[in-house]
Amino acid sequence: MSGHSKWATIKHKKGALDAKRGKIFTKIIKEITVAAKMGGGDLEANASLRTVILKAKAANMPKDNIDKAIKKGSGDMDGVDYIELQYEAYAPGGVGMLISTLTDNKNRTAADVRSILSKGGGSLAAAGSVSYQFKRKGVLSYNGESVDFDTLFEAALEAGAEDVTDEDGNIEVITEPGDFETVLTTLQEAGFEQLGAEVSMVPENTVTLDKEHTAKVLRLIDRLEDNDDVQSVASNLDVPSDFDME
Repeated sequence: MSGHSKWATIKHKKGALDAKRGKIFTKIIKEITVAAKMGGGDLEANASLRTVILKAKAANMPKDNIDKAIKKGSGDMDGVDYIELQYEAYAPGGVGMLISTLTDNKNRTAADVRSILSKGGGSLAAAGSVSYQFKRKGVLSYNGESVDFDTLFEAALEAGAEDVTDEDGNIEVITEPGDFETVLTTLQEAGFEQLGAEVSMVPENTVTLDKEHTAKVLRLIDRLEDNDDVQSVASNLDVPSDFDME
């Protein structure tokens, strides 16, 4: 399990993400709009749109919000044109980061990302110097306190999952991107309630830092994700099992 993903799961279990639910919805709405614009509003014909809608439903987004975002993307309602940009960067301690953005102003986004990185002790990296360390995977997160690992493990593998891990009660089901929809739907139908579900960039190897530097990197990631243009930040930080942000 990637450390950043594990930390997001921990925050979710503590309810720390509830206060950011509105911002999370806004980011997902932008993804839905772009997916609908690129491939149309027909779910049967647009696999990317289906995947984002699964993410929206996993975040408990209201159906009306989803429908409006699809209409904006497909041209049935007025909407903003977004540009997809990805920045590669290094955080303190040599932690690699992939910063995914959707923006209507490239110059603003570039300036904001550089400023946040600089203030947090990070820096932009050359294209390709970080991205090769990551693979695109489907990631489903579960609370080990409410889900039986062995039962989930068997059901996930039978549904086509690539791997299932449990680190201190933070369970992750990993899939190939093409199997994400099938695995998530199968597990939902079997009664497993996920904390989160999305197709994202997962590191092949991780970096472990001391507590002080781990906290510094997580604060930097939080500041980046708080930016309205930043959709997500993937990192290869490994958060120690006993870590707690003070």
